[in-house]
Amino acid sequence: METRTDKTHPHGYSADKDALLKRLRRIEGQVRGIARMVEEDTYCIDVLTQVSAINAAMHKVSLNLVEDHIGHCVVGAAEQSQATGDPSIVEDKVKEASAAISRLLR
Repeated sequence: METRTDKTHPHGYSADKDALLKRLRRIEGQVRGIARMVEEDTYCIDVLTQVSAINAAMHKVSLNLVEDHIGHCVVGAAEQSQATGDPSIVEDKVKEASAAISRLLR
């Protein structure tokens, strides 16, 4: 999986980074709670209920990141594309967003 490490370009989620990290830490705690449930031989349906809650929380994180990417990175690319007259700039960002959404839907 390719990752971008450009630290000079602020990412769309930068403004909400603290809230994002707080939510991810909460999810991390939920995962630890499920591990504890398994260790304690908790009824499988109760474990599955907690797994479902984690999946919903991760989907919400994913959706927020997609919205931030479109609102920040894709819009920025559209502005840059318009300023330079190079349509490939925005086309590349749209393809990148589409690929990310496709991975989320698998």
